[in-house]
Amino acid sequence: MFPGLNPKKMQELMKQMGISQENIGSSQVIINQIDGKKIIIENPSVTKMKIQGQETFQITGDVKEEDFISEGDIKTVMEKTGVSKEKAKKALEKNNGDLAETILELSD
Repeated sequence: MFPGLNPKKMQELMKQMGISQENIGSSQVIINQIDGKKIIIENPSVTKMKIQGQETFQITGDVKEEDFISEGDIKTVMEKTGVSKEKAKKALEKNNGDLAETILELSD
């Protein structure tokens, strides 16, 4: 953060400013996005900082993204509409995993 500054002095300075820092041991961090996708962080390094009562997290690690369309949802759409697995999955992705909307769309 500040090159040449002694880490011990940096901790003292942060403490004077009301900033506390804590490392959190984690094996995986999953962020569920509103659009139904997941961001999965493997082998994360998680640091929690508290600044004037506000908690902030810093996460670094190996990142990958996943769609959250379950095989069960795909199977349900296939059974209700008679479409192929590929078509059911694409329609679910288009509708952000909304089962009812997907079935209605494919039933037209």
